[in-house]
Amino acid sequence: MKVTINDFLKKKQEGRKITMLTAYDYPFAQIVDEADIDAILVGDSLAMVVQGLENTLPVTMDEMIYHTKMVSRGVKNAMVIGDMPYLSYHLSIDDAVRNAGRFIKEAGAHAVKIEGSREVAEKVEAMTKAEIPVMAHIGLTPQAIHRMGGYKVQGRTEEAAKRLVEDAKILQDAGAFSLILEAIPAGLAAQITKDLSIPTIGIGAGPHCDGQVLVIHDVLGLFERFVPKFVKRYANLKDDALKAIKQYKEEVEKGLFPGKEHSF
Repeated sequence: MKVTINDFLKKKQEGRKITMLTAYDYPFAQIVDEADIDAILVGDSLAMVVQGLENTLPVTMDEMIYHTKMVSRGVKNAMVIGDMPYLSYHLSIDDAVRNAGRFIKEAGAHAVKIEGSREVAEKVEAMTKAEIPVMAHIGLTPQAIHRMGGYKVQGRTEEAAKRLVEDAKILQDAGAFSLILEAIPAGLAAQITKDLSIPTIGIGAGPHCDGQVLVIHDVLGLFERFVPKFVKRYANLKDDALKAIKQYKEEVEKGLFPGKEHSF
């Protein structure tokens, strides 16, 4: 059964956790979907973990559409959410709706994600009116790293925490169907989760959110440049891949591969 917005809301109402991971291509999308994960975010994090860039800012709309198409082909049940990249929604409401619509119309996504607080509320409202489901994203918003001065926990002061609570309610009122909370204190995330009727998805926001999301390359041990505190590695596929590739190299050099069973 295809996961829908109603399933998200129902899980919150029933106190069941929502699961979410990133994926950026067909084979990983298939694996995540087969694991019965609720939603796949085609994150602009692909700029770092797939393209090898320093941050998420350079990735383009066309690149995001390309990767979202691949993910959509690999999914049967999970909700696919396209991540709106830097400058795809910042300049105007028209840009925001047009680019969000590309994720739905061209790439087969079921929803989009947009970073930002109250300043993007009008765009969330306009996208929702255009029949585009929107997941909002507050707290640490990686597209704003230069303004924020780096990847820092947000909402530590009383004033900053109050503003995040207000932002969450504004985005809910604008029509967002769920809200990602990134790198904020667990107590603050618990308060926001309690105050909202829409589900919250945490990443570095403690255990009290309605669901959790992580980058799949972090979960599987495929990205080593840095490992955030909130990441738990469930495998180390880099080591397994390196071992296999070294064995292949050795067998080719020694004439062990291909053998008779691999030849015609």
